[in-house]
Amino acid sequence: MGCECSKLLVCCGEFEQNGLVPEAEDVETEEKNDLNLPAFHEYTIEQLRMATSGFAVENIVSEHGEKAPNVVYKGKLENQIRIAVKRFNRSAWPDARQFLVSIYWETQPMKWAMRLRVALHLAQALEYCTSKGRALYHDLNAYRVVFDEEGNPRLSCFGLMKNSRDGKSYSTNLAFTPPEYLRTGRVTPESAMYSFGTLLLDLLSGKHIPPSHALDLIRDRNLQMLTDSCLEGQFSNDEGTELVRLATRCLNYEARERPNPKSLVTALIPLQKDTEVPSHELMGMPDGAAALSLSPLGEACARIDLTAIYEVFEQLGYKDDEGAAAELSFQMWTNQMQDTLNAKKKGDVAFRHKDFRAAMECYTQFIEGGTMVSPTVYARRSLCHLMIDMPQEAFNDALQAQVISPVWHMASYLQAASLLALGRENEAQIALKEGSDLESKRNAVA
Repeated sequence: MGCECSKLLVCCGEFEQNGLVPEAEDVETEEKNDLNLPAFHEYTIEQLRMATSGFAVENIVSEHGEKAPNVVYKGKLENQIRIAVKRFNRSAWPDARQFLVSIYWETQPMKWAMRLRVALHLAQALEYCTSKGRALYHDLNAYRVVFDEEGNPRLSCFGLMKNSRDGKSYSTNLAFTPPEYLRTGRVTPESAMYSFGTLLLDLLSGKHIPPSHALDLIRDRNLQMLTDSCLEGQFSNDEGTELVRLATRCLNYEARERPNPKSLVTALIPLQKDTEVPSHELMGMPDGAAALSLSPLGEACARIDLTAIYEVFEQLGYKDDEGAAAELSFQMWTNQMQDTLNAKKKGDVAFRHKDFRAAMECYTQFIEGGTMVSPTVYARRSLCHLMIDMPQEAFNDALQAQVISPVWHMASYLQAASLLALGRENEAQIALKEGSDLESKRNAVA
């Protein structure tokens, strides 16, 4: 995957899949299985460009410029699944870097029940990868763990990226590197199990303890030194001992003696606590699925009240195009440019008179002229499509409006209305929330 001087990697983050975040590289598309799990999938540069609104600056999550310069963008696929896209130079290959997630609970110690849930979800994710023939996971560490809006743990795909690239260095300290990798420079399925053992120690201790030191403490039965003081009173000695026993098996020097992902899942399921409590409660997060408090515009889109949406567009005009259109060259004075502008004017007249088919045709002529870009024209054509019962075309235009103007709430709201018209309720709710958030930020600045 990639284009010109860049390579890209996708990580998806909002769906029910035993904690797995799927990845895209050299993988054939598979049909969904009986559990309705998304298959591994390769995305084109055009799809990634659309998902990130043209790799917009507003969508940058993090930037790193040490050994492997890269930029991580947040994005959204056409089906509303949230993704992260890592973009880096052709000559570089990314070491592990922290995947930054901005949330309220950033400094709050994680409860014991949630730590156990993280371990189980990651083990299930690794089991899923193995079942799909992707048993190799390179450099599994705490930075590979991300959380969705409901607080559920997910496994980032960034480790899967190196499956076919043996010999790449581990980004973590050599003290945490699987022994067979130090001997041969090759990644094996058992290497991920070793790294999973270090993650179990991280969850137990709240610190990144070198495995050799941890094993010395375990042999000396000095488990108190391994336990996070923030967890006092939250678990029994038997529970702590069982997690330590499992970590010890994972850290076995002999790779063949380590457990496989399926046995990890089997061992972790009985340890789970407070299973009826949602993850967001255990994390002290607001409920991402809570009912939205929508503005009148948001309510209109939630009801697919096209008349109300139309009135907003009429009042708005082209105010939100300021700064969105590209600078024009001498071509603006040519006949071609004049024809393009005339098409837009005719479209506006038809739109004002509610002749939506004529407006759609004129706006199409303007867009195909290619001399100017206007998020409002795409948004107006989107509404025209909705008015004449063409919701898929409406959705496509709303996506294009967002590509041009990534932080424009109207684009998200139109996506929501289109998705509702298509019967895609869950995706529409995500778009509504995004529109509401963008509108709130806009109003706070105004």
